[in-house]
Order: sequence, then structure tokens, then C-alpha cells
Amino acid sequence: MSHLAWLSTKLDDGRIACEACNQHCKLHEGEYGICGIRKVENGELLLLTYGLAAAVNVDPVEKKPMFNFLPGSSVFSFGTVGCNFSCKFCQNADISQYPKEHDHKIVGHPLSPQRAVAKALEYGCQSIAYTYNEPVVFFEYTYDTAKLAHEAGLKNIYVTSGYETHKAIDTIAPYLDGMNIDIKGYSQSFYKDICGGSLKPVLDTIEYAHKKGIWIETTTLLIPGYNDSDEEIRAIAQFQADLDPTMPWHISAFHPMYKMQDVQRTPPATLRRAYDIGKEVGLHYVYVGNIDDEARESTYCPGCHALVIDRHGHIGQYVTNHLVNKNSCPSCGYKLHGIWQ
Repeated sequence: MSHLAWLSTKLDDGRIACEACNQHCKLHEGEYGICGIRKVENGELLLLTYGLAAAVNVDPVEKKPMFNFLPGSSVFSFGTVGCNFSCKFCQNADISQYPKEHDHKIVGHPLSPQRAVAKALEYGCQSIAYTYNEPVVFFEYTYDTAKLAHEAGLKNIYVTSGYETHKAIDTIAPYLDGMNIDIKGYSQSFYKDICGGSLKPVLDTIEYAHKKGIWIETTTLLIPGYNDSDEEIRAIAQFQADLDPTMPWHISAFHPMYKMQDVQRTPPATLRRAYDIGKEVGLHYVYVGNIDDEARESTYCPGCHALVIDRHGHIGQYVTNHLVNKNSCPSCGYKLHGIWQ
């Protein structure tokens, strides 16, 4: 369904500048943004997927992944078609790249912001996640839903590639409680050649959203031969440690997908090596994902190193939270960092 994409500005030359993401599309009449779902029609920029969800699920919040954010709770998750990136390893390419690969066709099932909030409450969720594709490309839809969600006592999470403009973050910040932001690699060539974006805006988004007080966790999918060298892993970890060592870092295993079917899976040893590097540079919360490794997907107290949140089984399947008074270590009283209520 079409809806005014109001996060935009009309330019003197007749084009419309989309102000949602850092692709900074400036569009003439009839043109689509890089995302494939924002289009100029009759002199207005429209969001073509408003109220049309391509994927809807109730998930453990750990699947986002968010580990220091209401652990053990359920999250109502949805996304639309369309994306401002073109990652060759995309795990959801069937929806993220759908408009660009199907002559701008839009698909989805009706899900109004009001209905999304009602369903989240019906299923006993504590939050709503805008996920599966890039949430900032359907910004106005997420904004309207997030505002209603907050009014209903729900929290909101963006699962994102981190290409939000400052204006987008400023606009939604009052209603956005958490973000999981991908740090896909630490080289401009990787971002340009593999993802269709740039590294610097992502790092800037992480810093800016953090300053706005949004709880941030990051994820890096380690792809053999592309972004898994010790140097690149250490650079990512060091960037995060310098910004805030209490910001959780998720390190995930790649498996062949989309246009990278010929690349081998990430060996578990690579994840363990990255985990150790993250700890070496001083990160308090490092987690591995997409493999079974109870020891490295559980949470430990930064004060006394006691196990405080035990995770095992499939992602989010078994979560035992030992924290007391919402966020305190039962052994030493250290107050852990995160969103706990």
C-alpha cells in the first residue's frame, strides 16, 4: 500500500531527496530509490510497502540477536520487501531483494500498525522488532507502529545494517529502545563490493545512536576469506571497545546463501578466535551465533565472571536468567548493562 514517505525534502530542481538512509537518493518523477520501495509519484515520495508485511513471526528476542535486552522474552517480528543494500550473502534475499529482482513488484500481507501492536500484545510479547529486511527503508511504517507500541507499553527494536541518517534516528529515538546493528566488515572494499554500501556511515550511526541513549548490540557475520582475518576482527572489536566496552558484540557463522553459494561455512574455530580477540581488547559481552556453543552464547558477570544468563539449545530455546533485582549479579552484586525491564 502506498503512503507518503514524509522523511523527505523537495528540492529546487524538482527532485525529491529521501532522508531516511545514507544512500541519499535524489529522485525524479517515476524513479525508485535504491531500496526499490520508495518512489516518486505525482510529485510526492511514496513508501510502497506501508502496512504490507512480507514476513511475520513471534521469536525469542535472542534471535534478533539481542542478549542484554529483556532476555528470555518474546518479540513480535515483522518486515517488508525491499532493502537499501545488496549483500551477496543475504539470508533473506527472497524478500529484501524482491522488488529489485521482480520489476519493482510489491508483495506482502496487510498488517496495519494498530494490528501489529494488537498481535504483539495478544501473543504476550514485550517488544516489537522491525527486521528480516532493512527497517529504515520502511521508516514511516516503523515509526507509526513504534509510537503505538510505546503507548501500549511495548519496547521497539531495529535490526539494521546501520545506514540510518541522523534525522531518521532523531525522529524515531523517543520510541526506539534497542538496535542490533551489523558491522559487516571493517574495510570499505568489502562494503562496496559485497554489500553495496560504505563502512563510515555505519560506524557513524553506531556512535550517534549510542549517544542518543538507544541500547546497541552489534553483529558481525564472519565469511571465510572475506572479513575473517585477525586484523579485521581485531579492528571491529577495538572500534567497539573504544566506543563502549559494555556494548555486546555477536559473532555469527556464515553458511552459503544467495550469491555466495560457493563459499564454505565458517569453521567454529574462527568464531572462537574472534570471541577471544573481543575479550582481549576489553569487550564485556561477546557472543557467538549460528553454532551450538553454550559457553560462548551465555552471559558472564564482568565483575566476578560468574555465569548469570545460561543459554543453550537452539537460539533462544533455553534461557535461564540468574540475575537478581533485574540486572544484578547474584554472586557479587555487579549491575550488568542492558535493558532488563
